[in-house]
Amino acid sequence: MRSPHFAHEGGPHDGRRAAFGPFGPPFGPFGGPGPFGPRGRGGHRGRARKGDVRASILALLKDRPMHGYEMIQEIAERSGGAWKPSPGSVYPTLQMLEDEGLINSRTEGGKKLFTLTDSGREEAESGPDAPWEEAGRGVDWEAMQEIGQAGMALAEAFRQAWTTGTPEQRRKAIAVVNDARKKLYLILADEDES
Repeated sequence: MRSPHFAHEGGPHDGRRAAFGPFGPPFGPFGGPGPFGPRGRGGHRGRARKGDVRASILALLKDRPMHGYEMIQEIAERSGGAWKPSPGSVYPTLQMLEDEGLINSRTEGGKKLFTLTDSGREEAESGPDAPWEEAGRGVDWEAMQEIGQAGMALAEAFRQAWTTGTPEQRRKAIAVVNDARKKLYLILADEDES
């Protein structure tokens, strides 16, 4: 069954879906649903080990009291954009830390402001100073930018071929993108492209 987004046979999304898979083309490394976007697999924001959210919250609260959203922004900024934890991981961790007696919260301006308790400060002092740094290690930002530019250029070329091309040109454009995708997988498999 076709997704409602691709409901019109022969519509503009049909070719993009065929060429780029079920979610259409990647729109670059830093925005959009493609493999390099924030919601895609292996996106630029990086993955942190389990427990890093907890350690990061404790480390941040050593500096000053913070709101949950502020912590998310701080981690993203301090990791150089390599890691931005989701609210779905931060807020349950805050609740857990509060249940453990390591942090306290008070409502301020309609938002919860979190602070360390004495036992929380003791645990924070014994933990890592900047657990978010691990998320950014090993990321080649120059290569990521190059990959993103190539992906965006390919998506734009395909978009132009699709919106202005004849049906035959569209068919050829889909074939080119499908061939490129197969060749990329061959590279990963260390096989000959021919």
